Amino acid sequence: MGLLVDGKWQDRWYDTKTSGGKFIREDAQFRSWVTPDGSAGPTGDSGFKAESGRYHLYISHACPWAHRTLIFRELKELTDHIGVSAVHPDMLEQGWTFEQCEGSDGDALYGSDYAHQLYTRAKLTYSGRVTVPILWDRQTETIVSNESSEIIRMLNSAFDGLTGSTLDLCPEVLRSEIDAINERVYHTINNGVYRCGFATSHNAYQEAFSELFGSLDWVESILSTKRYLVGNQITEADWRLFTTLIRFDAVYVGHFKCNRQRIDDYPALSNYLRELYQVPGIAATIHIEQIKRHYYYSHANINPTQIVPEGPALDFNRSHDRAERFPV
Repeated sequence: MGLLVDGKWQDRWYDTKTSGGKFIREDAQFRSWVTPDGSAGPTGDSGFKAESGRYHLYISHACPWAHRTLIFRELKELTDHIGVSAVHPDMLEQGWTFEQCEGSDGDALYGSDYAHQLYTRAKLTYSGRVTVPILWDRQTETIVSNESSEIIRMLNSAFDGLTGSTLDLCPEVLRSEIDAINERVYHTINNGVYRCGFATSHNAYQEAFSELFGSLDWVESILSTKRYLVGNQITEADWRLFTTLIRFDAVYVGHFKCNRQRIDDYPALSNYLRELYQVPGIAATIHIEQIKRHYYYSHANINPTQIVPEGPALDFNRSHDRAERFPV
């Protein structure tokens, strides 16, 4: 992450002003919604109607928040309707760059050099975090949303009339339970690994570490008796957890000091992770080398040598027993 303040780029990884060394994640500023008829969603302005070819996703293959949107684009049959541009895995002096190497596609729409140029294209006076994912509207040339949790809700249902998809990853009957699971998972696991890694005091790190592994133990207990987190189907809650789990052993254990144990050391969690990885289309959304490159090379305040480790050896294609133990 980084900040644009009065049109000037500031490289800032954490904010300790009010938190005694705790990592504080700032809220997204673009919060409109794509809807079937273009009416306003829960937040933001109206006018963003679900149409084929109108929207474009800017993502990083390294970023877990962007990864969510890529998964939903794949599962909801939107690959022919919503374009994608991937940034370079390194995020340095100017933030996310579109340099076309190491898996970056470049900016397919405008040929931008940096992601922050999209933010100021959308709003000339923009000041704030420059993050991915970005859901861009080609028609009005602006950012619809840079809040991943809301983008995936849009992708889950807004385009169904266009694609004919019947997959519902957030059924209304399960929504309150999904929201409750998401709330704890977000604060203590998804964001919990960052709170460990970017803590600048031992007390802040210790608190985040305790909450992280307390919640991983809690999820392990759920998955020891149930196949999925909510109901008897894969839901949004599972995919929101998945993008952290898939990065955990490769990056968070060492780089972010989340080292009480690996996901591979949890019997239920590791089996669950492999099952989700093996869902058709998912493996192609995962780029472990870009993930490792981004974290170890970009976070010079944590890893000043910028050496990217060779390991660990990961095999998500190993068999799992989820289907046999918990038939749907």
